Amino acid sequence: MPMPTRQPRIFVADDQRDVVESLRLLLKGEGYAAETFGNTESLVGALRERTADAVLMDLNYTRDTTSGDEGLDAVTRIRSFDAHTPIVLMTAWGTINLAVEGMRRGAQDFIEKPWDNERLLAVLRTQVALGRALQRARTLEAENRQLKGAGDSLIAESPAMQPVLETIERVAPTDANVLITGESGCGKGLVARLIHDGSPRRERSLVTVNIGSLAETVFESEMFGHVKGAFTDAKNDRVGRFELADGGTLFLDEIANIPVAQQGRLLRVLEDGQFERLGSSRTQRADVRVLAATNADIDAEITAGRFRSDLLYRLNTIHIHLPPLRERGDDILRLAQRFLSQHAQHHRRGVVSFSEPALSALRRYSWPGNVRELSHVIERAVLMARGSAIEPADLRLMPAAASPADRRAMTLDEVELDAIRAALARHDGNVVAAAEELGMSRSALYRRMEKFGL
Repeated sequence: MPMPTRQPRIFVADDQRDVVESLRLLLKGEGYAAETFGNTESLVGALRERTADAVLMDLNYTRDTTSGDEGLDAVTRIRSFDAHTPIVLMTAWGTINLAVEGMRRGAQDFIEKPWDNERLLAVLRTQVALGRALQRARTLEAENRQLKGAGDSLIAESPAMQPVLETIERVAPTDANVLITGESGCGKGLVARLIHDGSPRRERSLVTVNIGSLAETVFESEMFGHVKGAFTDAKNDRVGRFELADGGTLFLDEIANIPVAQQGRLLRVLEDGQFERLGSSRTQRADVRVLAATNADIDAEITAGRFRSDLLYRLNTIHIHLPPLRERGDDILRLAQRFLSQHAQHHRRGVVSFSEPALSALRRYSWPGNVRELSHVIERAVLMARGSAIEPADLRLMPAAASPADRRAMTLDEVELDAIRAALARHDGNVVAAAEELGMSRSALYRRMEKFGL
């Protein structure tokens, strides 16, 4: 049985009792638990001791009635020890300058008194949802790093990988957008992670989107969010990926698969950082560094009219091309040993080494699925091995393309895997082209690739 969702807690600060009581009743009616404060000192003290899903606070208190100094000072103090709790400001003396200064100090939104109930509740719903989503992302990232440990480091001792390492070292500390290309499974996601971890944004989220898995009908909602009622099933506000990545990094995998009709919207966000949620006319801003990856021939996609050249120019300020695994020499064996250790530990198997014939087989194989395929092969071998060393038979490596005679001895899964590998190899890893040749949809091919660990 799933655990019940905790009732959102809102801290409300205002020196007028009638205002505080009105807000408490309004929030209670919407399912929020409101904790109220009559001054900024008690608000700041409470935040040091316990958490809130959002803060709704007045800018003006007893020091004066118009400058907003007390509220602005409180924002600064809160941000000195709490970088994440969403803050929404209120004032009856609203000016653009106050709003800008409040945002500069770390507030997320601004409401003028007398407030509109629907507008206030919509802002709070958005900030609570965004705050919780970011907290989940931070928790998952921390758990992921703890589980993987050194497994995220890049094994790249071969000469073919040295230019890649040098480029990562140079561009990671900057805010430049980076396009990462290479065959499917060669480690583009890991390179994106290393760039993010080496940047000043490392303490904020790395949000990943697989563009190839998004249907065109949900693209705008996934990327930019939507408001309640934007379409039939939009029962609540939704935070988009750009909003989630604000202050951090957004990794767009399989970028060549973005629908042509949506490329203009993405281009606009890359140019000025502005977007609107689906169903809303309110323009929002996001400070996001974009990393993109593809296994497609982008120049060919542009020539065919499937990808905008101006979007490419925004994405590939820096271009990193990853060589296929077959060109990386003894990195194959180094990676195999790492995967052996990881999978043996995960499955609690006493497999600790490869026999010499197995090492020779690993060297000879062409690895059309690259590092992802290598990991899958080693995991399967760990499970199949009868002793403490992996033998060639445990690897079950097949030629990249089998002859008709060979196929007669294959299982149905092996024939399907062989056909998929061959199609991907003929199209240099281009999933769209391979799916077209195989007579299946792109999503169906992705499901089969996931099934076979490609």
